[in-house]
Order: sequence, then structure tokens, then C-alpha cells
Amino acid sequence: MSIYQKRRQQLAEILKEGENIFVFAGREVMCSEDEAYPFHIDRNFYYLTGLDRADMVLNIRKINDKVVSTIFIEPYDELMAKWVGPKLKADEVKAISGISNVHYIDELRPFVNSLHSYAACIGNTQIYLDLWRYQYDQNRSEAEKFADYLKDTYPDVIIKDIRPRMAGMRMIKDAEEIEHIKKAIATTKYGIEVMMRAMKPGISEMVIDKAFDFALANKDCDLVAFKTIAAGGKRATTLHYSDNDQILEDGTLFLCDLGATDAYYCADISRTFPVNGRFSERQKEIYDIVLGVQRLVEENARPGITIRDLQDLVVEYYKENLPKHGLYKEVDEYYFHGIGHHLGLDTHDISDPSKKVLEPGMVITNEPGLYIADEGIGIRIEDDLLITEDGCENLAKDIMHTTEEIEAFMKR
Repeated sequence: MSIYQKRRQQLAEILKEGENIFVFAGREVMCSEDEAYPFHIDRNFYYLTGLDRADMVLNIRKINDKVVSTIFIEPYDELMAKWVGPKLKADEVKAISGISNVHYIDELRPFVNSLHSYAACIGNTQIYLDLWRYQYDQNRSEAEKFADYLKDTYPDVIIKDIRPRMAGMRMIKDAEEIEHIKKAIATTKYGIEVMMRAMKPGISEMVIDKAFDFALANKDCDLVAFKTIAAGGKRATTLHYSDNDQILEDGTLFLCDLGATDAYYCADISRTFPVNGRFSERQKEIYDIVLGVQRLVEENARPGITIRDLQDLVVEYYKENLPKHGLYKEVDEYYFHGIGHHLGLDTHDISDPSKKVLEPGMVITNEPGLYIADEGIGIRIEDDLLITEDGCENLAKDIMHTTEEIEAFMKR
């Protein structure tokens, strides 16, 4: 049984006889007459099938206590294959996903009708969809559109959200997922080192940003985990600065927050280093505060505690130590974000709010920072931690951390 089959079986444990789950791959969005915006597969669909193509629909149902999966795909088009490349054929879909029931997408609605007839006979018309919504006014997803169709056509259907169940599964990474994350981090390490070699006063943030992209391409990685933050000087005190178009000045610091991917699994790493290769004494002083609290978090990340507990640890550390370095304002004036988040197929990976306690197999970020706008100093150091049975493993331990390591590398 493939990993995708195991995941579908695990997801289907929530189902009762006659109940169904539908998961949508997503659709391309057109930006001009014959050009679409870059397409990104729905991560839940990919997690359950291993398929990376638009316009597919997965159905999982329970019949006679047996889990049955069916997938609907676009028909193969010889002419379009000559223009834009071939769609996956049925046998390819079967081989990748382990799903033997493959139908064309125009069969979906008759299929739904037959499912409803059976479900109505046994008095169980519940259907699960991924109804996630981040903003109230964001574009409607394929699942939401499908929900409207179901409610209009079959008023007795009960629609429930599968997202919490999916989130609970995705929060715990298996060995293969962890290897993908490790590879993404290794590629990110290479990219950061290329950036550091290219760094010098007078160069644009954009050049350093694109140096990272070029480095990833050299490692056969064509997708960054998120838009790179490449911020020099005071701009690094803006948490999500992303213009990346200003000149880097001598004597300032450069903060990058970035990540490569591998099979869609993300790295999320931040590093801060001097534009001219040498930290000033004040820069080194502030950097070491951040590094100290980052190490404290790593020492305390373990099963049984929460990310909130780690955040409280950071705030208490800063309350005690910042005044010793002339920083007398409230902590949230210098540190105004969380210590971390779950990481996986998404940079901010989905998580079940009811599962707050860390468990073995979870991967979280560890990203303390200090942002002192009036001194033009913004520092963040971010690693990715795998929660183990008795603590954590720093998956980014091989990416240089200390000021001494950074200065020695940049002197080459």
C-alpha cells in the first residue's frame, strides 16, 4: 500500500457508511487571453494523491465498511498536448495515486447523483469538503462552489468541513516528509551561502534576492516556499518587507527570510549578516541576544508543551535581558511576532487549533527576532525544529549561526 493509500485510509476513519469526502485539485486562473497565472496544486489533494495537475477531483467514500477512492480527471487532448504539454493519462494517474477508479470529469455529476441515491436510502447524506477560508472576501474555492451546487440540487445533503481532520494528519510528519524538508533546508543553505558570497555594499537587494533563485535553480529547485524577504538596514525592521529593491549600504545588516522546496515541502529559514562582512560591536551585541533566546527555545521544545509556552519563554528572556543592553521599552516594541508556526507542505502549515500540544513528528519554526528601528537594526534567526520523543532536532543546524562563523565565511 502506497503512502497516499494509507493517508486516504486514515482520513476515511472519520466516515460512516454512505458518507463521502470530496477534495479538489484546483483550477488555473486566467490572466490574459491565452495565459494563466502560475498554478499551485491544492496541498490537501496532493497529500492524498501525489498528483500535481489542475482540474481533478478526488472522492473517498465508505461502502460496506470498505474505503473506496475514485478520481476524476480531464480527458487527454492530443492537440492541446502539442501546445502546452500532455495531461496525465488514466494509467499514469493510477500509477502515481494508487487509485484504480479513474473517470473523466464530465462523469462527476452523474456519479454524485448515484452516491446521493444510495446515501438517501440509508439515511446518511453527509459530505465532507475542505471549506477553509482565511479572509471573508477571498475568491470562492472549488469546494465552496461545489457546496453551493450540492445544496441547490440535494437540499437534504449535510455538508461538513474536513479541514480539521486533514490538519491533524498533516501536523505529524512521516519519515518521507521529513526527508523532503531536510532536502529543502539543504538547498536553502546552499542558496544562503551564494547570497553571502555575492554580498557587498552598493549592490541592490534585488540582486541578492535573485542570486538565491539562481542558486536554487542550480539544485533543480524551481519553486520557493514563499516570496523572499531580502531587507537591508532599517528595512529589516519591517517584518514582511518584500520590495527587495533598495541599495545595500556599508555598515548595515542584511536580513533574509526564505526557503526552498522539495516535492512541495518547505524550508523556512532566516539569517542576518553584515553587508560588508563585519559586525559592529553593537550589531554583534544585539545579534547575540537573539541567538541566545533561539538556543533557549531549542533547548525547551519538546512533546507536551505548546508554541505559546515557547513564546512566553522568549518574552520573559527579553524582559530580563533587553534592559541590560539599553533597550528599555516594552518587549513588544522590539519583538512583535510569534516564535514559530507549523511547517510542511505549506510554509505556515495547516494546524488543528484543538491540537495545541507539541507531539513527536511535528515540525515547527524557531524564529526569534529584535527590531530596533531607531538604530536601523533588524535581526531574525530562524531554524526548523523536528519534535522528537524527548526533545527536538534542529534540521537547520548546519546553516551557520554565530557572528564568528558568519564573518569567517564572508572573509573568503
